[in-house]
Amino acid sequence: MLYAWFRYGWADATRRRIIIYVSFILPLCASLLSAKPIAAQISNVVTFKDVTAAAGIQFSHSHGPRSSLLPEDIGSGAAFADYDNDDDLDLYVVNNPGPLNAKVTQASPGNVLYRNNGDGTFADVTAMAGVGDRGFGMGCVFGDYDNDGDLDLYVTNFGPNVLYRNNADGTFTDVTAKAGVGDARWGTGAAFGDYDNDGDLDLYVPNYLEHDLSRLVEEQKTSMQYGQAVLSRLNPHSFEAQDNVLYRNNGNGTFTDVTAALHVESAGGRSLQAIFTDLDLDGDLDLYVANDLSPNFLYRNNGDGTFTDVSSESWAADFRGSMGLATGDYDGDGDLDLFMSHWIDQENALYSNLLKEEGAIEGASAGRPIHLVDESYGASLGEESLNYVGWGTDFFDYDNDGDLDIFVANGHTFQYLDQPEQLIAQNDQLFRYDGEGIFTDATTLAGVDKLPVRVGRGVTFGDYDNDGDVDLFIVNNHDRAVLLRNEGGNRNNWLHVKLIGTKGNRDGVGAKIRLKAGDLIQLREIAAGSSFLSSNSLVAEFGLGRQTAVDWVEVTWLGGKTERFSDIQSNRRIVLMEGKGIEPKKE
Repeated sequence: MLYAWFRYGWADATRRRIIIYVSFILPLCASLLSAKPIAAQISNVVTFKDVTAAAGIQFSHSHGPRSSLLPEDIGSGAAFADYDNDDDLDLYVVNNPGPLNAKVTQASPGNVLYRNNGDGTFADVTAMAGVGDRGFGMGCVFGDYDNDGDLDLYVTNFGPNVLYRNNADGTFTDVTAKAGVGDARWGTGAAFGDYDNDGDLDLYVPNYLEHDLSRLVEEQKTSMQYGQAVLSRLNPHSFEAQDNVLYRNNGNGTFTDVTAALHVESAGGRSLQAIFTDLDLDGDLDLYVANDLSPNFLYRNNGDGTFTDVSSESWAADFRGSMGLATGDYDGDGDLDLFMSHWIDQENALYSNLLKEEGAIEGASAGRPIHLVDESYGASLGEESLNYVGWGTDFFDYDNDGDLDIFVANGHTFQYLDQPEQLIAQNDQLFRYDGEGIFTDATTLAGVDKLPVRVGRGVTFGDYDNDGDVDLFIVNNHDRAVLLRNEGGNRNNWLHVKLIGTKGNRDGVGAKIRLKAGDLIQLREIAAGSSFLSSNSLVAEFGLGRQTAVDWVEVTWLGGKTERFSDIQSNRRIVLMEGKGIEPKKE
């Protein structure tokens, strides 16, 4: 409790930092003195290689000069997803048609869908698929909202959002109007999740701020160079926050706005990303919302179709500028922890879930307390991020050693003094977990520092080449995107698990998967919408280290039903169908 008082009761960042240093300096020094050098800890170094051009990807974010307006600097995101059900990950990337005041034509750039050819390359099928939206794009998330066995696509914009229904023949249909989800505000990092456990996916759409261009006209007339007027129109404080929206799936292709009834609008939040996740392990999905310039919100699911705001009492009402979100059991204690990326001088946050420490057990009644404590400094993630502006992020086991590491894409929101049309670029960061509570900066070791320095934004994670390790795709603001192939993660053993729901939603979104292999016990949760303005593969990736046998895989579907599967070989992908077991491998 004393730690929580220091963390949340002191507004002064400098004094808070001193206290945290004092709290952790002795154990941290002892850990560092006793630890082996990182190179010695890894017998086979894993690196990331830029294969963008070789893969046939030519995506570049935005076109034309930057006009120093806030919407131009926020986006955009991307998603790995198998939209055509051919067992490899395709890629969708969100774009904008140019400067905010540019005229949009058929020649203007739009969003891009790349189909995976299965040989390490991608083909641009945007036109054929009909998903080349030319709105001022922000984010995207895939989810099978109509439970027909293929993934549909929701795109957020600075302006009306778009829902594309998958036609199962390589094409999509714009069903926004019919579905009733075309929110015209400034949509950001949306998430699908079955919050009411009725078997279909609902949709939460965060909105950022009321960017009233009319009030900026005079500023633009009086200052077209770097100066106070430019700073004002780039400062989120200059604009009012917009409420978010929760759409309940009606099960007939339409949605109903239930935001006001459930009080989940995140009022005053200036929200950038949301995630559905079961933080109290009671079998239903809670909702966490990352906000810029105001405290974050945590809504606990009551299990009856309603939520309770537990932001403050959970200790997770983070007050800093939050961008990216990720959940995962990094410390291996059987509950889901939370990581979020922040603005410069506000250190990224690693929130450890205290369910185990407080004696909670899965399956207990709804309403159990949720307590999350920021362990970023104790885990060596605080000071290391102070000079960066973090965006896309996730927990993932990049070296398949059996525990979760963290990647963060960085890029400033400030512009160069002598080049006001250009935002300040920053290096991305990779942090490797040592299994004992500490993360080590592996950016250089993994070759991430060799990439050209850019202005990072959205990141999507997934094994696009089906070789057993997790790859990355990074969207860079006003620059080319980068596909990073994992080189060597599959030297360790692995298992990938895809779910098919039969009673619940088709892709098992919200389900929790536990795996035991020797002394390794791991937890994953299937989430649709996380990172920043992005969504990741819906396949759960487990690293097994040197373990060659999997004792069991256990799936807890939404609602609490648990199934255990055994006799599973490593180094492969398996499909688990609710109520039916392991699906035979396709020939």
